[in-house]
Amino acid sequence: MPTDKNTRTLIAGGGIGGLSLALGLAKVGVASLVLEKSSKFGEIGAGIQLGPNAFHCFDALGVGDKARDMAVYIDRLRLMDALTGNEITHIDLGKPFRQNFGNPYAVVHRGDLHGVLLDACQSSELIGLRGNCEVKTYHQDGSQVEVILATGEKIGGSCLVGADGLWSNIRNQVVGDGAPRVSGHTTYRSVIPVEQMPEQLRWNAATLWAGPKCHIVHYPLSGWKLFNLVVTYHNDAPEPVAGKPVTRDEVLKGFEHVHPLAKSIINKGSDWKLWVLCDRDPVENWIDGRVTLLGDAAHPMLQYMAQGACMAMEDAVSLSKAIGDNPDNLGTAFARYQNERLVRTARVTLASRQMGDDVYHPHGTHAQVRNSILQNWSQAEYYHRLDWLYGVMGGSNNPAKE
Repeated sequence: MPTDKNTRTLIAGGGIGGLSLALGLAKVGVASLVLEKSSKFGEIGAGIQLGPNAFHCFDALGVGDKARDMAVYIDRLRLMDALTGNEITHIDLGKPFRQNFGNPYAVVHRGDLHGVLLDACQSSELIGLRGNCEVKTYHQDGSQVEVILATGEKIGGSCLVGADGLWSNIRNQVVGDGAPRVSGHTTYRSVIPVEQMPEQLRWNAATLWAGPKCHIVHYPLSGWKLFNLVVTYHNDAPEPVAGKPVTRDEVLKGFEHVHPLAKSIINKGSDWKLWVLCDRDPVENWIDGRVTLLGDAAHPMLQYMAQGACMAMEDAVSLSKAIGDNPDNLGTAFARYQNERLVRTARVTLASRQMGDDVYHPHGTHAQVRNSILQNWSQAEYYHRLDWLYGVMGGSNNPAKE
């Protein structure tokens, strides 16, 4: 474990973003100590979607082959009308897509992805990992940062990166903008064995059923052993909730109006848990001296662009490169990182909100307008409109396209 507090970077949070940063720093010869609140390093949740920009990051972090091995490669992104049961449109993810963006689109189990990153961190002599270490506060002078854990223990380092999620203690001290913004959207999650998925819906696709104030998402996971089910209802939930168990009947309340085929997916789910979705308004500064933020601590976003994990990994690549290029000037490194990431992540945050309103949940004439616009786009038009998102990584052009 790295012990030289004069040179190591402290990372608060051992999720996807924190571990990615540790790997990125190790590649440029910088030691780090990852401080995780939980007793064990792991991830809560099930499936996540990974755009080509995630694979750009895997390659930059040195885990590209292992990440590709555990992913499920779907054929298309499919948008269905939850009222009629008809397809509205789809995006083909085959060879032309991969050639255009230099990498594939895939879905993975969050735990599998975290495991790839954790294994790589455990293999590095430059990375230390400690559980039961909730970072509560920090203080700093001109050359060092010291964090204070919930236990009262103090740990020193050359700088601190808050990768401690939506309710980040580090953000509270750096930005001080209070509690997250509650969206009023409630998401319910379940995972089922593939044989329980209705046979006519076992599509090799990330499928979105869009309906009035609600939507349903499903896709295969873990080598086609499971299907991930995520259903969301805009029910104006007033307060944050995370991981609360609920009954199937409670889930169905928001979907009584949808097509029977779409509703049949919910009937197959079990062990449902709910989350009330939250994000934050973008801010103009993530830096306090020798402290900065990463991932959800910096820019938490709604799920509608499927980019939360991707943006955290991009942050990690950008920040580690900036530190590696400026080993003796942390101020320059942090400023470069923030300059590369601020507008891009704000754009994704705001676009995620808009997607919820304009693509996922519209009704009536609004939904008809959505259908008309999307049905008139060619595959080439979809690729063109996604190039800003999938064609770049961490503020730099995708090397595969140069």
